[in-house]
Amino acid sequence: MNKAFTRALGAALTAAVVTVWPATAQAWKPTKTVEFIVPAGIGGGAGQMAQLIQGIVTKYKLMPTSMVVISKKGGSGAEGFLYVKNAKGDPHKIIITLSNLFTTPLATGSPFSWQDYTPIAMMALDEFVFWVNSKTPYKTSEEYLAAVKKEPGKFKMGGTGSRQEDQIITAAIEQQTGVKFTYVPYHGGGTVATQLVGGHIDSSVNNPIEAVGHWRAGNVRPLCVFDAKPMPYTAKITKDMAWGEIPTCKSQGLDVEYLMLRGIMTAPGVSQDAVDYYVKLLEKVRSEPEWKAFMEKGAFNQSFMTGAKFHDWLSDAAEVHQKLMEKAGFLHK
Repeated sequence: MNKAFTRALGAALTAAVVTVWPATAQAWKPTKTVEFIVPAGIGGGAGQMAQLIQGIVTKYKLMPTSMVVISKKGGSGAEGFLYVKNAKGDPHKIIITLSNLFTTPLATGSPFSWQDYTPIAMMALDEFVFWVNSKTPYKTSEEYLAAVKKEPGKFKMGGTGSRQEDQIITAAIEQQTGVKFTYVPYHGGGTVATQLVGGHIDSSVNNPIEAVGHWRAGNVRPLCVFDAKPMPYTAKITKDMAWGEIPTCKSQGLDVEYLMLRGIMTAPGVSQDAVDYYVKLLEKVRSEPEWKAFMEKGAFNQSFMTGAKFHDWLSDAAEVHQKLMEKAGFLHK
Protein backbone atom coordinates (compact mmCIF):
# COMPACT_ATOMS: atom_id res chain seq x y z
CA MET A 1 0.00 0.00 0.00
CA ASN A 2 1.35 3.49 -0.93
CA LYS A 3 1.79 6.03 1.91
CA ALA A 4 2.15 9.78 1.42
CA PHE A 5 3.60 11.61 4.37
CA THR A 6 2.74 15.32 4.79
CA ARG A 7 4.29 17.43 7.51
CA ALA A 8 1.92 20.27 8.43
CA LEU A 9 3.22 23.83 8.53
CA GLY A 10 2.90 25.81 11.72
CA ALA A 11 4.48 25.74 15.05
CA ALA A 12 1.32 24.49 16.67
CA LEU A 13 1.56 21.19 14.79
CA THR A 14 4.32 18.98 16.07
CA ALA A 15 3.18 15.55 14.83
CA ALA A 16 3.52 14.12 11.36
CA VAL A 17 0.25 13.55 9.58
CA VAL A 18 0.13 10.25 7.72
CA THR A 19 -2.28 9.83 4.82
CA VAL A 20 -2.88 6.27 3.60
CA TRP A 21 -3.99 5.96 -0.02
CA PRO A 22 -5.86 2.93 -1.35
CA ALA A 23 -4.19 0.60 -3.84
CA THR A 24 -4.27 2.03 -7.36
CA ALA A 25 -2.84 -0.87 -9.35
CA GLN A 26 -4.31 -0.90 -12.84
CA ALA A 27 -5.89 -4.07 -14.23
CA TRP A 28 -3.96 -5.57 -17.14
CA LYS A 29 -4.76 -4.58 -20.70
CA PRO A 30 -2.81 -5.08 -23.93
CA THR A 31 -0.16 -2.51 -24.76
CA LYS A 32 0.76 -3.83 -28.20
CA THR A 33 -0.73 -5.88 -31.04
CA VAL A 34 -2.25 -9.16 -29.87
CA GLU A 35 -1.26 -12.10 -32.08
CA PHE A 36 -4.16 -14.53 -32.50
CA ILE A 37 -2.61 -17.82 -33.62
CA VAL A 38 -4.54 -20.38 -35.66
CA PRO A 39 -2.85 -23.83 -35.58
CA ALA A 40 -4.60 -24.77 -38.84
CA GLY A 41 -5.53 -23.26 -42.18
CA ILE A 42 -7.42 -19.97 -42.25
CA GLY A 43 -10.24 -21.39 -44.40
CA GLY A 44 -11.21 -24.01 -41.82
CA GLY A 45 -13.50 -23.69 -38.82
CA ALA A 46 -10.82 -22.46 -36.41
CA GLY A 47 -9.57 -19.85 -38.85
CA GLN A 48 -13.06 -18.59 -39.57
CA MET A 49 -13.86 -18.27 -35.87
CA ALA A 50 -10.59 -16.44 -35.16
CA GLN A 51 -11.23 -14.00 -38.00
CA LEU A 52 -14.76 -13.40 -36.77
CA ILE A 53 -13.54 -12.64 -33.23
CA GLN A 54 -10.89 -10.30 -34.62
CA GLY A 55 -13.49 -8.58 -36.78
CA ILE A 56 -15.89 -8.05 -33.87
CA VAL A 57 -13.11 -6.76 -31.61
CA THR A 58 -12.09 -4.28 -34.30
CA LYS A 59 -15.60 -3.18 -35.29
CA TYR A 60 -16.73 -2.45 -31.74
CA LYS A 61 -13.33 -1.18 -30.54
CA LEU A 62 -13.25 -3.68 -27.70
CA MET A 63 -9.47 -3.47 -27.24
CA PRO A 64 -7.08 -0.51 -26.97
CA THR A 65 -4.68 -2.16 -29.43
CA SER A 66 -5.05 -4.16 -32.63
CA MET A 67 -5.46 -7.92 -33.01
CA VAL A 68 -3.99 -9.84 -35.95
CA VAL A 69 -4.88 -13.41 -36.97
CA ILE A 70 -1.87 -15.54 -37.96
CA SER A 71 -2.01 -19.08 -39.36
CA LYS A 72 0.77 -21.41 -38.17
CA LYS A 73 -0.42 -24.78 -39.43
CA GLY A 74 2.84 -26.67 -39.91
CA GLY A 75 3.19 -30.10 -38.35
CA SER A 76 -0.57 -30.59 -37.89
CA GLY A 77 -0.68 -27.37 -35.89
CA ALA A 78 2.45 -28.03 -33.83
CA GLU A 79 4.06 -24.90 -35.29
CA GLY A 80 1.37 -22.70 -33.75
CA PHE A 81 1.24 -24.47 -30.41
CA LEU A 82 5.02 -24.41 -29.97
CA TYR A 83 5.13 -20.73 -30.93
CA VAL A 84 2.75 -19.87 -28.10
CA LYS A 85 4.35 -22.31 -25.66
CA ASN A 86 7.72 -20.64 -26.21
CA ALA A 87 6.24 -17.19 -25.50
CA LYS A 88 6.16 -17.85 -21.77
CA GLY A 89 4.57 -15.05 -19.80
CA ASP A 90 3.53 -13.07 -22.90
CA PRO A 91 -0.20 -12.26 -22.74
CA HIS A 92 -0.08 -10.66 -26.18
CA LYS A 93 -0.18 -14.10 -27.80
CA ILE A 94 -3.39 -16.12 -27.75
CA ILE A 95 -4.31 -19.26 -29.67
CA ILE A 96 -7.57 -20.81 -30.80
CA THR A 97 -7.47 -24.47 -29.85
CA LEU A 98 -9.21 -27.27 -31.63
CA SER A 99 -8.80 -30.92 -30.82
CA ASN A 100 -5.30 -30.99 -32.30
CA LEU A 101 -4.37 -29.56 -28.92
CA PHE A 102 -4.64 -33.21 -27.84
CA THR A 103 -4.15 -35.19 -31.06
CA THR A 104 -0.99 -33.58 -32.48
CA PRO A 105 1.35 -34.35 -29.56
CA LEU A 106 -0.11 -37.86 -29.27
CA ALA A 107 0.32 -38.54 -33.00
CA THR A 108 3.65 -36.84 -33.67
CA GLY A 109 5.47 -36.68 -30.37
CA SER A 110 5.60 -32.87 -30.61
CA PRO A 111 6.83 -31.54 -27.26
CA PHE A 112 3.71 -29.81 -25.98
CA SER A 113 0.65 -30.65 -23.90
CA TRP A 114 -2.59 -28.85 -23.14
CA GLN A 115 -1.15 -28.34 -19.65
CA ASP A 116 1.56 -26.08 -21.08
CA TYR A 117 -0.98 -23.33 -21.76
CA THR A 118 -3.09 -20.93 -19.75
CA PRO A 119 -6.78 -21.64 -20.47
CA ILE A 120 -9.02 -18.64 -21.09
CA ALA A 121 -12.40 -19.85 -22.35
CA MET A 122 -14.27 -22.49 -24.30
CA MET A 123 -16.13 -20.52 -26.96
CA ALA A 124 -18.17 -23.40 -28.36
CA LEU A 125 -18.11 -27.05 -29.34
CA ASP A 126 -18.15 -27.84 -33.04
CA GLU A 127 -20.31 -30.50 -34.64
CA PHE A 128 -19.21 -32.94 -37.33
CA VAL A 129 -21.47 -33.83 -40.23
CA PHE A 130 -21.07 -36.73 -42.67
CA TRP A 131 -21.11 -35.19 -46.18
CA VAL A 132 -21.23 -36.55 -49.73
CA ASN A 133 -21.38 -34.82 -53.10
CA SER A 134 -24.98 -33.98 -53.99
CA LYS A 135 -24.57 -35.61 -57.40
CA THR A 136 -24.26 -39.03 -55.77
CA PRO A 137 -27.38 -41.11 -55.05
CA TYR A 138 -26.73 -41.60 -51.31
CA LYS A 139 -29.35 -40.15 -48.96
CA THR A 140 -28.31 -41.84 -45.68
CA SER A 141 -25.08 -43.04 -44.12
CA GLU A 142 -26.44 -46.59 -44.36
CA GLU A 143 -26.74 -46.34 -48.16
CA TYR A 144 -23.31 -44.78 -48.55
CA LEU A 145 -21.51 -47.20 -46.24
CA ALA A 146 -23.12 -50.17 -47.97
CA ALA A 147 -21.51 -49.00 -51.21
CA VAL A 148 -18.16 -48.41 -49.51
CA LYS A 149 -18.24 -51.89 -48.01
CA LYS A 150 -18.57 -53.49 -51.43
CA GLU A 151 -15.31 -51.93 -52.68
CA PRO A 152 -12.81 -51.62 -49.82
CA GLY A 153 -10.31 -48.79 -50.29
CA LYS A 154 -11.94 -47.39 -53.42
CA PHE A 155 -13.88 -44.60 -51.72
CA LYS A 156 -11.87 -41.58 -50.56
CA MET A 157 -12.58 -39.83 -47.28
CA GLY A 158 -11.08 -36.34 -47.16
CA GLY A 159 -10.15 -34.68 -43.89
CA THR A 160 -8.07 -32.03 -42.18
CA GLY A 161 -4.63 -33.38 -41.36
CA SER A 162 -3.45 -36.85 -40.44
CA ARG A 163 -4.26 -38.57 -37.15
CA GLN A 164 -6.47 -35.64 -36.19
CA GLU A 165 -10.21 -35.28 -35.59
CA ASP A 166 -11.38 -36.14 -39.11
CA GLN A 167 -9.24 -39.25 -39.34
CA ILE A 168 -10.20 -40.30 -35.81
CA ILE A 169 -13.86 -40.20 -36.85
CA THR A 170 -13.03 -42.04 -40.07
CA ALA A 171 -11.25 -44.76 -38.09
CA ALA A 172 -14.21 -45.02 -35.73
CA ILE A 173 -16.57 -45.47 -38.70
CA GLU A 174 -14.32 -48.21 -40.08
CA GLN A 175 -14.19 -49.98 -36.71
CA GLN A 176 -17.95 -49.74 -36.26
CA THR A 177 -18.96 -50.93 -39.72
CA GLY A 178 -16.08 -52.93 -41.17
CA VAL A 179 -15.70 -50.61 -44.18
CA LYS A 180 -12.34 -49.40 -45.47
CA PHE A 181 -11.73 -45.89 -46.79
CA THR A 182 -8.68 -44.37 -48.42
CA TYR A 183 -8.10 -41.34 -46.21
CA VAL A 184 -6.80 -38.20 -47.95
CA PRO A 185 -5.45 -35.41 -45.67
CA TYR A 186 -5.63 -31.70 -46.49
CA HIS A 187 -4.46 -28.57 -44.68
CA GLY A 188 -7.90 -27.26 -43.74
CA GLY A 189 -11.62 -27.89 -43.76
CA GLY A 190 -12.23 -25.29 -46.44
CA THR A 191 -10.01 -27.22 -48.83
CA VAL A 192 -11.71 -30.47 -47.87
CA ALA A 193 -15.11 -29.02 -48.76
CA THR A 194 -13.81 -27.77 -52.11
CA GLN A 195 -12.32 -31.17 -52.89
CA LEU A 196 -15.66 -32.84 -52.17
CA VAL A 197 -17.52 -30.43 -54.43
CA GLY A 198 -14.97 -31.10 -57.18
CA GLY A 199 -15.40 -34.85 -56.91
CA HIS A 200 -11.78 -35.45 -55.89
CA ILE A 201 -12.95 -37.22 -52.74
CA ASP A 202 -16.16 -39.15 -52.08
CA SER A 203 -17.04 -37.97 -48.58
CA SER A 204 -15.96 -35.87 -45.63
CA VAL A 205 -16.82 -35.35 -41.97
CA ASN A 206 -16.52 -31.58 -42.09
CA ASN A 207 -17.77 -29.11 -39.52
CA PRO A 208 -20.99 -27.31 -40.50
CA ILE A 209 -19.32 -23.90 -40.92
CA GLU A 210 -16.83 -25.38 -43.38
CA ALA A 211 -19.49 -26.79 -45.70
CA VAL A 212 -22.56 -24.59 -45.21
CA GLY A 213 -21.91 -22.45 -48.30
CA HIS A 214 -21.60 -25.51 -50.51
CA TRP A 215 -24.71 -27.05 -48.92
CA ARG A 216 -26.71 -23.89 -49.52
CA ALA A 217 -25.51 -23.90 -53.15
CA GLY A 218 -26.71 -27.50 -53.56
CA ASN A 219 -23.26 -28.99 -54.10
CA VAL A 220 -23.04 -31.28 -51.05
CA ARG A 221 -25.52 -33.38 -49.08
CA PRO A 222 -25.50 -34.09 -45.32
CA LEU A 223 -26.13 -37.69 -44.35
CA CYS A 224 -26.04 -37.44 -40.55
CA VAL A 225 -24.50 -35.58 -37.59
CA PHE A 226 -22.06 -37.19 -35.13
CA ASP A 227 -23.86 -36.10 -31.99
CA ALA A 228 -26.18 -37.74 -29.46
CA LYS A 229 -29.10 -35.57 -30.51
CA PRO A 230 -30.07 -33.44 -33.52
CA MET A 231 -28.83 -29.87 -33.69
CA PRO A 232 -31.30 -27.30 -32.28
CA TYR A 233 -31.35 -24.93 -35.26
CA THR A 234 -34.64 -24.72 -37.18
CA ALA A 235 -34.02 -21.98 -39.77
CA LYS A 236 -33.88 -23.37 -43.31
CA ILE A 237 -30.37 -23.45 -44.81
CA THR A 238 -31.49 -24.89 -48.11
CA LYS A 239 -34.94 -24.58 -49.65
CA ASP A 240 -36.23 -27.58 -47.74
CA MET A 241 -33.84 -28.41 -44.90
CA ALA A 242 -32.50 -26.97 -41.61
CA TRP A 243 -29.53 -28.08 -39.51
CA GLY A 244 -31.97 -29.55 -37.00
CA GLU A 245 -33.45 -31.83 -39.64
CA ILE A 246 -30.18 -33.69 -40.21
CA PRO A 247 -30.59 -37.04 -38.38
CA THR A 248 -28.01 -38.32 -35.94
CA CYS A 249 -25.65 -40.96 -37.27
CA LYS A 250 -26.65 -43.15 -34.36
CA SER A 251 -30.27 -43.12 -35.56
CA GLN A 252 -28.99 -44.61 -38.84
CA GLY A 253 -27.09 -47.40 -37.10
CA LEU A 254 -23.70 -45.64 -37.06
CA ASP A 255 -22.88 -45.37 -33.36
CA VAL A 256 -20.16 -42.71 -33.53
CA GLU A 257 -20.24 -39.40 -31.61
CA TYR A 258 -17.65 -36.62 -31.62
CA LEU A 259 -17.62 -32.91 -30.74
CA MET A 260 -14.60 -30.64 -31.18
CA LEU A 261 -13.27 -27.92 -28.92
CA ARG A 262 -13.23 -24.31 -30.04
CA GLY A 263 -11.38 -22.68 -27.16
CA ILE A 264 -9.00 -19.81 -26.49
CA MET A 265 -5.76 -20.18 -24.54
CA THR A 266 -2.68 -18.09 -24.00
CA ALA A 267 0.99 -18.65 -23.22
CA PRO A 268 2.22 -20.41 -20.08
CA GLY A 269 2.82 -18.25 -17.03
CA VAL A 270 0.37 -15.51 -18.00
CA SER A 271 -1.16 -13.63 -15.07
CA GLN A 272 -4.73 -14.07 -13.87
CA ASP A 273 -5.30 -10.36 -14.57
CA ALA A 274 -4.63 -10.97 -18.26
CA VAL A 275 -6.86 -14.06 -18.29
CA ASP A 276 -9.67 -12.06 -16.67
CA TYR A 277 -9.24 -9.34 -19.28
CA TYR A 278 -9.65 -11.83 -22.14
CA VAL A 279 -12.62 -13.55 -20.49
CA LYS A 280 -14.43 -10.21 -20.30
CA LEU A 281 -13.41 -9.40 -23.87
CA LEU A 282 -14.77 -12.71 -25.16
CA GLU A 283 -17.99 -12.28 -23.20
CA LYS A 284 -18.46 -8.98 -25.03
CA VAL A 285 -17.73 -10.72 -28.34
CA ARG A 286 -20.39 -13.34 -27.59
CA SER A 287 -22.99 -10.65 -26.95
CA GLU A 288 -22.69 -9.11 -30.41
CA PRO A 289 -25.12 -9.97 -33.23
CA GLU A 290 -22.33 -11.09 -35.57
CA TRP A 291 -21.30 -13.80 -33.11
CA LYS A 292 -24.86 -14.99 -32.62
CA ALA A 293 -25.39 -15.17 -36.38
CA PHE A 294 -22.13 -17.12 -36.78
CA MET A 295 -23.19 -19.62 -34.11
CA GLU A 296 -26.44 -20.30 -35.93
CA LYS A 297 -24.89 -20.35 -39.39
CA GLY A 298 -22.32 -22.89 -38.25
CA ALA A 299 -24.76 -24.88 -36.07
CA PHE A 300 -22.41 -24.76 -33.08
CA ASN A 301 -23.03 -26.32 -29.70
CA GLN A 302 -22.92 -23.05 -27.73
CA SER A 303 -21.14 -24.28 -24.61
CA PHE A 304 -19.11 -21.58 -22.84
CA MET A 305 -16.71 -22.35 -19.99
CA THR A 306 -13.99 -20.57 -18.06
CA GLY A 307 -11.93 -21.14 -14.94
CA ALA A 308 -11.86 -24.46 -13.09
CA LYS A 309 -14.78 -25.88 -15.07
CA PHE A 310 -12.93 -25.37 -18.35
CA HIS A 311 -9.72 -26.80 -16.87
CA ASP A 312 -11.57 -29.93 -15.75
CA TRP A 313 -13.18 -30.30 -19.19
CA LEU A 314 -9.75 -30.11 -20.83
CA SER A 315 -8.38 -32.77 -18.48
CA ASP A 316 -11.27 -35.12 -19.28
CA ALA A 317 -10.98 -34.46 -23.03
CA ALA A 318 -7.27 -35.27 -22.94
CA GLU A 319 -8.05 -38.70 -21.45
CA VAL A 320 -10.76 -39.35 -24.05
CA HIS A 321 -8.40 -38.52 -26.92
CA GLN A 322 -5.67 -40.70 -25.47
CA LYS A 323 -8.07 -43.65 -25.58
CA LEU A 324 -9.41 -42.81 -29.06
CA MET A 325 -5.92 -42.42 -30.53
CA GLU A 326 -4.74 -45.64 -28.91
CA LYS A 327 -7.75 -47.59 -30.22
CA ALA A 328 -7.19 -46.23 -33.74
CA GLY A 329 -3.47 -47.07 -33.63
CA PHE A 330 -2.50 -43.41 -34.09
CA LEU A 331 -0.17 -42.96 -31.11
CA HIS A 332 3.37 -41.84 -31.83
CA LYS A 333 5.95 -44.59 -31.34
